[in-house]
Amino acid sequence: MSVVLLLLCLGVTGVRSGASDHRYKPDETVPLYANKVGPFHNPSETYRYFDLPFCTPEHVKEKREALGEVLNGDRLVEAPYKLEFRVDHESKSVCRKKLSKEDVAKFRGAVAKDYYIQMYFDDLPLWGFIGKADKEGKSDPSEYKYFLYRHIHFEVLYNNDRVIEINVQIVPAAVVDVTEDREVEVEFLYSTKWKETVIPFERRMEKYSKSSSLPHHLEVHWFSIINSCVTVLLLTGFLATILMRVLKNDFIKYAHDEESAEDQEESGWKYIHGDVFRFPKHKSLFAACLGTGTQLFALTIFIFILALVGVFYPYNRGALFTALVVIYALTSGIAGYTATCFYLQLEGTNWVRNLLLTGCLYCGPLFLTFCFLNTVAIVYSATAALPFGTILVILLIWTLVTFPLLVLGGVAGKNSKADFQAPCRTTKYPREVPPMPWYRHSIPQMAMAGFLPFSAIYIELYYIFASVWGHRIYTIYSILFIVFIILLIVTAFITVALTYFQLAAEDHEWWWRAYLCGGSTGIFVYGYCLYYYHARSDMSGFMQTSFFFGYMACICYAFFLLLGMVGFRSSLLFVRHIYKSIKPKPSRRSPKTHPVLAPKPSRRPKTHRRLRPRELLLSLAKTKKTPHLLLLSRFSALHPSLLGSLSLADSEASPRLSC
Repeated sequence: MSVVLLLLCLGVTGVRSGASDHRYKPDETVPLYANKVGPFHNPSETYRYFDLPFCTPEHVKEKREALGEVLNGDRLVEAPYKLEFRVDHESKSVCRKKLSKEDVAKFRGAVAKDYYIQMYFDDLPLWGFIGKADKEGKSDPSEYKYFLYRHIHFEVLYNNDRVIEINVQIVPAAVVDVTEDREVEVEFLYSTKWKETVIPFERRMEKYSKSSSLPHHLEVHWFSIINSCVTVLLLTGFLATILMRVLKNDFIKYAHDEESAEDQEESGWKYIHGDVFRFPKHKSLFAACLGTGTQLFALTIFIFILALVGVFYPYNRGALFTALVVIYALTSGIAGYTATCFYLQLEGTNWVRNLLLTGCLYCGPLFLTFCFLNTVAIVYSATAALPFGTILVILLIWTLVTFPLLVLGGVAGKNSKADFQAPCRTTKYPREVPPMPWYRHSIPQMAMAGFLPFSAIYIELYYIFASVWGHRIYTIYSILFIVFIILLIVTAFITVALTYFQLAAEDHEWWWRAYLCGGSTGIFVYGYCLYYYHARSDMSGFMQTSFFFGYMACICYAFFLLLGMVGFRSSLLFVRHIYKSIKPKPSRRSPKTHPVLAPKPSRRPKTHRRLRPRELLLSLAKTKKTPHLLLLSRFSALHPSLLGSLSLADSEASPRLSC
């Protein structure tokens, strides 16, 4: 626990750097760090700043980074530009360098791929392209001209002793032609201009958050919210109306059936009351999925809480990754408790195996994906490749925090000794599921269940993708939280509806179906990844493609587990409610009594209340509708003594019974 808290403190302090210390005296050097360079359209394919042949100092000073910054791919080094507080420079030389043919080829390739530079000045981000390509009037790429920028102009705004804003401009006339492979002599220059402003220090980050909260962007976000709300209202109203009508008719029908003859055959969802709570196959895997989904749900809620209180402000480097690692480790006990408790309710025996399966259900695929993608990043020499020390820290967190909390949660779940509390008794032998039409099979039902929740969030997905896999800034976390709540509601309602129709068709194997239908939205989100990659982005290359589809597969898998848990929990609550609301069919056997207080059964044959002969004959003749002679012959055979007591007056008064 101390390791995690220490890393959390390092992550927060390393990112925020102490806002109260951002005060400078005149002529004092303000730190400027160069972070990384890379293709503008491939955000995951970034390299160290000095991988390109810029002016390199004798001793490169690297900035110590927190865990989240390293996971984000940040590799900050001290830039070769020296900026003193409130000191202007005009065309100050950085270095004079002779570029070799190899250096020229590197710069030309970088300019052709739209490489950009990212820097941080007093923790304020700034970007700039390293060159430009002249493509006007040329259709053949071999005729393009490539130029390298060699003069950067920094314009800095300050308020008293604090830095408020910084902008980077390129001097268009100061360029170097790097089209041909030849040695080039170049001098890199920079200039600085300081201007005073009245913007307070507390508002200096508003510039970076405005891009995501412009009026036209807000209109689109609210349109997404309205679209989702309309979907929820229509779906909720439709399902509520249908289910209330159908269930009301079912309850009336079954109540009438109970008052009618006992031999009448039942049908519908009540017919399978003895099988609906039969435990599913692969109960260990099912409980592990439920526990992992519950943990991911708790993780998402905690992340939203941190976002809503303002922890993830723009360019808070690595804060999100640090929070994900720490909160996932701390919530592993939820997964262990939920999985083990539910597994024992399903009458499982090997709870240790179930606990290990729970711990590896999500971490296993994520670790394998990371190993492959980290190997690709190492081959490309990209900053996305994690150092060995960072990998060791993550393994220590998993070993010393995640796994022990998982075991503690499992032990607590084992000792809880909670029962499943099924409202109906399960029969000994399972009932055969009747044949179903094709649209009632699992895959069509999953397609139907995943489409409606996806339609409620697909507009907001574009902005999330543009932020995660692009250079947009996403700061409207309140709207994102509303969309998440809508997603949960739609998933719960559509899964409950499909579960009811499955039970009404006398298919009692609903456990896995409810989980798969709830989690099918994750499959639709991964399908949207294919559309976004080919139609809405300019990403290319093996590394960027593998990173995009690899990590999005892990994210969609997490959505599958989370929403599957929501769908199953909603269906379980619904199924328990409807089967608890019906009265069990009365048995023809004598009711069960207490084994000790029950009276001993009498061995004498069961006797009926003695009826008068005339009343008995009338009752039998009325109910059995048998011929009179046959009725009297049977009665005389059973009760010969009573037949002689029939008086002549009775026979005359009842000619229907006379011989």
